[in-house]
Amino acid sequence: MYEWIKAIHVIFMVTWFAGLFYLPRLYVYHAMPENSGSFALFKIMERRLFAIMTIGAGITLGFGLIMLALNWQYLMVATHWFHAKLLLIVLLLGYHHACYKLMIKFRNDANTHDHKWYRWFNEAPSVLLIVIVILAIVKPF
Repeated sequence: MYEWIKAIHVIFMVTWFAGLFYLPRLYVYHAMPENSGSFALFKIMERRLFAIMTIGAGITLGFGLIMLALNWQYLMVATHWFHAKLLLIVLLLGYHHACYKLMIKFRNDANTHDHKWYRWFNEAPSVLLIVIVILAIVKPF
């Protein structure tokens, strides 16, 4: 049963990250004044994508907690890789929340960043994904 739980966890992690990769890319285009004719469409796309990625995040976290309940020793033993992974997940949740706040700014036509800022902002989930996967698979420390 554990392998099924892990499989569902990974499937919805992919869903979550797909949203984390694409939503900021929408922000890049939404922040470009030459795309003003598409702003209403961007708002709809951003809202729907945020909903899908939030569902992915919730299911990912839920099944991650189930795996943690089945392997509670990770919290008690000196598994530094796991503690580092948990910290990065907290950062990822912060990034998810930042995406929400930016979506609200776009919705209210109150964006304060240019498209170049969003291009850099878009890189964060890639870095987090790489490090989280290395921690979970390689367990380097």
